[in-house]
Amino acid sequence: MAIEISKLKNGLTVATDPMGHLETAAIGVWVAAGGRYETEAVLGVSHFLEHMAFKGTISRSALQIAEEIESVGGYLSAYTSREQTGYFVRCLKEDIPLAVDLLGDILMNSTFEADELERERGVILQEIGQCADNPEDLIYDLLQEAAFPNQPLGRPILGTNETVNGVDQAMLRSHMKRFYGSDSMWVVGAGAIDHGALVTLCEKAFDGLTALSEAAKPEPALYHGGARIEQRDFEQAHITLGFPGVGVEHEDFYAAQVYSEILGGGMSSRLFQEVREKRGLCYSVYSFHSGYTDTGLFSIYAGTSADDANELVSVITGEMERLATKVEDKELTRSLAQVKAGVLMSLESAYSRAEWIARYLPRFGRVLTPDELVKRFESVDAVQLKSFGTRLMETRAPAFAALGPVAGLDSYDAIAARFGG
Repeated sequence: MAIEISKLKNGLTVATDPMGHLETAAIGVWVAAGGRYETEAVLGVSHFLEHMAFKGTISRSALQIAEEIESVGGYLSAYTSREQTGYFVRCLKEDIPLAVDLLGDILMNSTFEADELERERGVILQEIGQCADNPEDLIYDLLQEAAFPNQPLGRPILGTNETVNGVDQAMLRSHMKRFYGSDSMWVVGAGAIDHGALVTLCEKAFDGLTALSEAAKPEPALYHGGARIEQRDFEQAHITLGFPGVGVEHEDFYAAQVYSEILGGGMSSRLFQEVREKRGLCYSVYSFHSGYTDTGLFSIYAGTSADDANELVSVITGEMERLATKVEDKELTRSLAQVKAGVLMSLESAYSRAEWIARYLPRFGRVLTPDELVKRFESVDAVQLKSFGTRLMETRAPAFAALGPVAGLDSYDAIAARFGG
C-alpha cells in the first residue's frame, strides 16, 4: 500500500491508495456519524439521511443521479453503521471526475424535497418490516439491546416505525449541519487513481464545506447484559450470547479476534466441530467480536431446533470454559494463519482498500499497514487468549437473545449462572 494523505484548505482529508494494475477505482466519503450518535428522539435519522442523499440535489433529480452513474457502468451506494456513514462509487478510471462530482453533489446540495422524503419514508418502513421478518437480522438488534439497554449503542440503526415517521426536512438538515463537516469527513480513493488529480477534484466538489462548530462525540457506552427473548412461529430457535468486548484501541483487541477464530471462526473451530460435526445440533454456528471506539461486544450465534436449544447452550458454555483453560498450539497456529489470510485477501479489491483506510484513518490518525496489522496478530499468545476467555467466563450478566420456538428454553438466570466465575 502506497498511501498518500492530504488535507484541503477547508480541513477535508483526502487519502488514496493507487493500484496501478487496475482499470477501475473505488471512491468514497466516510462520515463520523452513525446510530450511536443519535438521541432516542431522532433514532434512525442517520440512516434516513443516507437514503435521502440519493433523492435529488439542486441540479439533479433522483433519476438523473441513478442514470448518470449507471450510464457509464458505475455503481453508487451507501451504508450506515453504528459509528460511520459511508457513501461510495465504483467506476472505470476515466469516470472518476463524474464519481467525485456526484459524491460532492449529494453531500453538499441535497434538497430533501417533501415528496421524495415521504416516498423514502415508506421505503425505510418497509426495510424495518423486512428486518423484523428476518430472524438473523432481528436477533442481533435484540442482542445489542440486551448488552447496551437504554443507550444509543443498544438501539437499532434503522430506527423504529415511530421515530422514522417523525423525521422531517428540518431534522435531516439539522443532523447534516451537526455531523457533516470538513473535519468529520474523509474522502478515500483506491485503484486506478492519481492522488493529485483526486485532490483537485475534491477541492471543487466540496468547495464551501466547513468544519463543525463543535466536534460531535457519541455517548459513552456502558455494558449491562440481560435477556431479550421473543416467542415466534419460526422453524428454528435463533440463539445469541454476548459478552463485554474491547475497543479497537484496547491492547486485547487482537487477542479477541484470534480467540473468536478459535472458538467459532471457521469449519475447524471448536464450536463448528463440537456443535455441528460431532453432535449435529445445528447447521450454522459462529462467533465474532465487534470493536467500537470505546468498547466492544463478543457474540456467538447458533440456530437450532426447539428440542436441542438447551443442549446447544450447554455445549457452547462448555467449549468457552475449556478454551479459557487450554489453547492448543496447533489451533493457535491455524487461527493466526486464517487471520493473516483474511487481512491480505481483503486488500485485493479497490473498495476493500478504500474501506481499510476509512476504518483506520479517522480512529488512529494514520493507516495501519497490512504488515503492521499481521505483526499485531502474530504477537498474540496462548496466555492472552486464556486471559480473554477467562474474562468472558467471569461475566456476571451475559447478554442473551433468543427468537423463535423458545418457550422451552432454560431461564435466563439458569444460563447466566454458568458464568460469573
